[in-house]
Amino acid sequence: MNRPWVAHYDPGVPATIDYPQITLTELFDQAAGRFPQRVATVFHGAKLRYHQVARQIDAFAAGLQAAGLRHTDRVALMLPNIPQFVVAYFGILKAGGVVVPTNPLYTQRELEHQLSDAQATAIVTLDQFFGRVQAALPYTQISKVVVAGIGQALPRHVQPLYGLKQWREGVRAVRRGGVVHRFEDLLGDTRSPAPIDVTAADLAVLQYTGGTTGRAKGAMLSHRNLVVNAVQAFHWQSKPASEDLTVLCVAPFFHVYGMTIGMNLSILNGATMLLVPRFTPKEVAGIAQKYKPQLFPGVPTMYVALSELPDFSERQFGSLHVALSGAAPLPPEVQQKFQKVSSVKLLEGYGLTEASPVTHCNPLNDCRVGTVGVPWPDTDAMITDPETWQPLPPGTIGEMTVKGPQVMEGYWNRDEETAAVLRHGWLHTGDLATMDEDGYFRIVDRKKDLIIASGYNVYPREVEDVLYRHPNVLEASVIGVADPYRGETVKAVIVLKEHAQTTVEEIVAFCREELAAYKVPRIVEFRSELPKSLIGKVLRRELREDNLNETEEYTPA
Repeated sequence: MNRPWVAHYDPGVPATIDYPQITLTELFDQAAGRFPQRVATVFHGAKLRYHQVARQIDAFAAGLQAAGLRHTDRVALMLPNIPQFVVAYFGILKAGGVVVPTNPLYTQRELEHQLSDAQATAIVTLDQFFGRVQAALPYTQISKVVVAGIGQALPRHVQPLYGLKQWREGVRAVRRGGVVHRFEDLLGDTRSPAPIDVTAADLAVLQYTGGTTGRAKGAMLSHRNLVVNAVQAFHWQSKPASEDLTVLCVAPFFHVYGMTIGMNLSILNGATMLLVPRFTPKEVAGIAQKYKPQLFPGVPTMYVALSELPDFSERQFGSLHVALSGAAPLPPEVQQKFQKVSSVKLLEGYGLTEASPVTHCNPLNDCRVGTVGVPWPDTDAMITDPETWQPLPPGTIGEMTVKGPQVMEGYWNRDEETAAVLRHGWLHTGDLATMDEDGYFRIVDRKKDLIIASGYNVYPREVEDVLYRHPNVLEASVIGVADPYRGETVKAVIVLKEHAQTTVEEIVAFCREELAAYKVPRIVEFRSELPKSLIGKVLRRELREDNLNETEEYTPA
């Protein structure tokens, strides 16, 4: 019997699904077997069919095994949305490895932490990123580096647009030592990969996330978690798989939202993936107009930028059956403007890394602006008291708590942190929300101080740790502030040491050396002191509310 404070999915699709007990590699193999001649990827006009990608996956897996990859070895995957990502992702899994998606924007310091924490023994990256990877190697357990060139997937006339780099002498020297392998060399392996005993319950992906209490940690997502979430999405969509199903894949695959809704859902559908490694509004609009996709999983900043194009109209996106917004809060005005100009439904959903990631979305037939919709099939959600963990009635603000087969196994090597968020089968998300009488959820605020800028997670403590290393900084606190384009932007509030002087530009330049671009503060405020509690804890809430002090802003060109 359902308890009244638990919301269930019921917009006209099955509330319970019979999920296939398969691995992600079996998911791809089934798609290739059913749709061998369908186009799997399109990248600047270059097309690969499912049978071609399947052949490359097998070759890549065999090549990894020949290079010494062992069962359950963690392999970092540091690539943008290019065909090699799909090949490497499924090739690593078929070889028996575990994928560790890695943001290509990471600095050397950030790379060192993730690669070391995951105990990764190999990394697949792009030639343009090799310098940072090479610098991080001595501080990791990496013994194998596979380097791809983006030009391998590009027609010749497009290659100059990407500023492609030739192999550096240093890369050649390392390769002679047997550490670095070229991506195309592994694809030349003619052997079949050795079969590996992998089940749906086994670990597939270490997806890194974090919080304000420490550095990023790896959410352990099994094959079942990720297959289930793709199948849930398949049943949520009202358009069945068909030969003309095309997905605009702009959300990065190294982000769990892009991985599940962009890549894995496409493969489940046997759909064509339009791969876009870097979001530029004009280019994305042109791709949509040319290839006429039916599904577009995006983030709010993308919809803001597209809506601002001078010639934006139904002409570019009229083929879309639906556009999805995730990874960050969607302002109602952005949603309404995009829908008005494009005549396309823009539906907001909700999820988190620990849930593979989607748990909620608005139904196609009853979208309610300002909400993240209702729970997906086989997903229960309730609002709980953050202190007592007891369920709260509809209309009450509390912590979003979810349960379903897509929820992670736990955090990698972090039992205490796992126990703190997984209690009696329920995942405590840390997000404050409310549920109405119809079972629709609205996100109110975040219990944690996590900042989401342009769909990327920014953890204040990590930025603060960098600021504290600046020789002139005495104290620093970082908060997120509302931004009409990015959803949130990073603000640093700084107290300088006595008699010390510095400028906003110097602070920003210092952070750029240590942090990925989306983590760098775009607003800097200097103060004589920070508001604190009696025990000395900085009161971030007061920083958000207090606008009395003068603020200096830095806006990149």
